[in-house]
Amino acid sequence: MSKQKNLAELNAEKKEIEQQLAQEQHKKQRLENRAAYYERGDRTKRAHNLIVRSADMESIAPLTKLLTRAEFYTFAEKVFDLPEVKGLLMEAVNEHNRVELETRC
Repeated sequence: MSKQKNLAELNAEKKEIEQQLAQEQHKKQRLENRAAYYERGDRTKRAHNLIVRSADMESIAPLTKLLTRAEFYTFAEKVFDLPEVKGLLMEAVNEHNRVELETRC
């Protein structure tokens, strides 16, 4: 009799542990799904940002539409290597950082 009781208790304990395992697996899956959702969102935002910036570039300098990707890259490297452009970019970044700091406080 005590063996059967022990066996019944063990089976009940096994069932409870299996339920806990299933719950933890579902919890893990939900967390993985959430992480994938946020990652997809970040990629989508980045892709959108790249498209908008490219459109902005073409709007400011329409002739860039005529360049191949390699030609445009070479052009952009030369432009961003100019000391004046480096200075202007640094000013823009500093202004951005200043505004960010002000909005946080």
